[in-house]
Amino acid sequence: MPSEKVLEQKKQIVAELSEVISNACSGIIVDYKGITVAEDTKLRADLRAANVKYAVVKNTLLNLAVKGTSLEGVSEFLSGTTAIATSEDDYVAPARILNKFAESSNTFTIKTGFLDGEIIDNDKIKSLAKLPSREVLLATVCNVFNAPIASFARAIQAIVDKQGEAPAAEAEA
Repeated sequence: MPSEKVLEQKKQIVAELSEVISNACSGIIVDYKGITVAEDTKLRADLRAANVKYAVVKNTLLNLAVKGTSLEGVSEFLSGTTAIATSEDDYVAPARILNKFAESSNTFTIKTGFLDGEIIDNDKIKSLAKLPSREVLLATVCNVFNAPIASFARAIQAIVDKQGEAPAAEAEA
């Protein structure tokens, strides 16, 4: 039987984990076995750079954290070594970074994930991973909006240039 102090610490960990998951717009649960310290350090640095929280968790504590929520179904994936990566504002970053790492590793695997409180399968995770980053998507949208305006401006400038040339050509004749 665990002591009161240990039990209280575990309750606090479950509460913190539950809060992180509830505040996250997306998350990926992985089996991290077989990676080296150097690989883990690089992976964590990549995740930090993308503002993604990553933590190794005990399966029982994660199970308790999702109990009674829409993510309760992740319990079936909680065996072996488990780590969770969550993001509060970027839907794609955890999937993109972890999927890229999993593709280059023989032992590191993605178990499951979630998006806006809904469990997603590995096919959806791979589809998410292929999406460009938020910044690239925003730049693309801006270019799409900007293209017609730029074309209109060039057409107006061509008309002005043409009208400016006509009187000069008539003056020479």
